[in-house]
Amino acid sequence: MLQLDSISKRHGGQILFLEASAAVQRGEKVGLVGPNGAGKSTIFRLLMKEEEPDDGRISIDRGVTLGYFSQTIGEMKGQSVLEATIAGAGAVSDAAHRLHELELALADPAQAEQMDKLIERYGEAQVLFESLGGYGLEARAHEVLAGLGFSAEQVAGDVGLLSGGWKTRVGLARILVMRPDALLLDEPTNHLDLESILWLEQWLRDFDGALILTTHDREFMNRIITKIIAIDGGEITSYSGNYDFYESQRRLAEREQEAQYARQQAMLAKEEAFIARFKARASHASQVQSRIKKIDKIEKVEPPKRAQTLEFDFRAPPRSGDDVLRLAGIRKAYGERKVFDGFDLLIRRGERWCVMGANGAGKSTLLKIVAGANPPDAGAVTVGANVKLGYFAQHSMDLLNADETVYQTLENAFPQASLGVLRSLAACFGFPGDDIEKRCGLLSGGEKVRLVMARMLYDPPNFLVLDEPTNHLDLATKDMLIRSLASYEGTLLLVSHDRHFLSKLTNRVLELGPAGPHVYPGSYSEYVVASGHEAPGMRTS
Repeated sequence: MLQLDSISKRHGGQILFLEASAAVQRGEKVGLVGPNGAGKSTIFRLLMKEEEPDDGRISIDRGVTLGYFSQTIGEMKGQSVLEATIAGAGAVSDAAHRLHELELALADPAQAEQMDKLIERYGEAQVLFESLGGYGLEARAHEVLAGLGFSAEQVAGDVGLLSGGWKTRVGLARILVMRPDALLLDEPTNHLDLESILWLEQWLRDFDGALILTTHDREFMNRIITKIIAIDGGEITSYSGNYDFYESQRRLAEREQEAQYARQQAMLAKEEAFIARFKARASHASQVQSRIKKIDKIEKVEPPKRAQTLEFDFRAPPRSGDDVLRLAGIRKAYGERKVFDGFDLLIRRGERWCVMGANGAGKSTLLKIVAGANPPDAGAVTVGANVKLGYFAQHSMDLLNADETVYQTLENAFPQASLGVLRSLAACFGFPGDDIEKRCGLLSGGEKVRLVMARMLYDPPNFLVLDEPTNHLDLATKDMLIRSLASYEGTLLLVSHDRHFLSKLTNRVLELGPAGPHVYPGSYSEYVVASGHEAPGMRTS
């Protein structure tokens, strides 16, 4: 269906692909993986003919339609969310537009002489529109928009009034409503909450076309994909199975290559020792020459390529009192909508709470109240003895000084730290080498998140309040963060849509729902088993 045949591609001096090949068949669900800058997004652009390979060939079966979702969404305004979704749905949208034009022409008295031709064209347009599923288009759009978390008011409202994140959801909805033969999805979960991710997961499992996606959500990938295409060092390698299977196969291949490399190095050392010992003796001349020729003819085993994993030895936080935080009789309302009414909660030292709840349930509001960023209308917030609170919110990125470099940001926060320590810290959070000289104003959203997290965790507080800390983090950085927080000796309160992150780090769950707050005294994984859902109102699959 889609074929990359011995393609080569350079960006400046960087080689992305060198005679690399891969294929995607009908119905396959493929995860595209590789380090940042390896060429994942370039694969999408090559398939969409936005770029051409320097060498090799890209083949797409005749008649195959592609739907491509990226994080770059064009200008949207002057339409309702529903209209914008339908208007961007590709061929079926074009067919609807053509049908509407012909309906206007049929109603135009000035074109009465062409009525027979117009009727014929209208019939052809109707057949095409029906074949593309056009008569169910609006119903499909409503279903997809609801699944992605849009309320009825938002669907009818002006798309131009939406935030960037919600406009990105509209862009994703357009591609899903289009139902192409092959979906190309570049980070589709970035701006989705957990409920929308679970809905999209089910939608993609039911989708009968081909799928190629990149995502930093390990659980999402594991549940959908059946094949991995890995890009690294100019090579493309395909694996059958999900992401966890790929990781195990990659580790196995690394161990096997390492063993082969070690065996060959030992053999070469032995031969070279013989040559060095006897090369001056005429009696061994023929044996020495024989072994030199043998070494020259051997095909050298390359040392295994290992993904560089950087670790940082984070400091232990100071010990807090046993009672870290107490909320008593908290009330909070926005206009007529009551978010909390007489809410009580006690968080004790060493507990790791995650807050679950549908959109609007009050998850971020609760974290703001705890952090003192948004006082309650009534009730008391009592912080315990010796508690040092650190709060990460999405707006934390906006507080970075755009004119400072990554290094200057860390140096200003920790003036006593050495250059080597700050370089190591920066590298752990995705700023190796010269990347430490990047100006904050030029950083991507994900890079800003990493920098703020690095600054927070270098000298960690003993009570971390984290609102979606994994947004835009790649898998390697997430894994590093999980390992760091797993050994963290303080107390956690967090909101996240990443199920792998929640499963690894929590031992308490607070669910906010219509029936009021409910506490599960166990991990997120235990909560899923006990409640029967991965998010409020969403059944486990």
